[in-house]
Amino acid sequence: MKKILFLILFSFVFAGASAQKVYVTEWKSEATHKVYVTEWKSEANVLVYISKWKSEAKPRTGIWHYTKWKSEADIIVYFTEWKSEAELIVYFTKWKSEAAWNKP
Repeated sequence: MKKILFLILFSFVFAGASAQKVYVTEWKSEATHKVYVTEWKSEANVLVYISKWKSEAKPRTGIWHYTKWKSEADIIVYFTEWKSEAELIVYFTKWKSEAAWNKP
């Protein structure tokens, strides 16, 4: 429950997400990507910058914009507590210039 509340608050605070337009789901089976958030840049596959603007979100750039609507999203993410379960490991950056997709 705490995790869901955190994700909802996080979404409202930053009003955006992902290397594209991103929808956050609470259901693992619905997700196109399982995501683990790390505290360490060096450990991440994606350095993510959250943009307020949908037009800035482009595929594989690390610039994400969170959307309220699943139908509008390019990817659907589920945030997991376990790194071993994740397909993507992300680090959230405050700087747009740092955004990058390091995953092959």
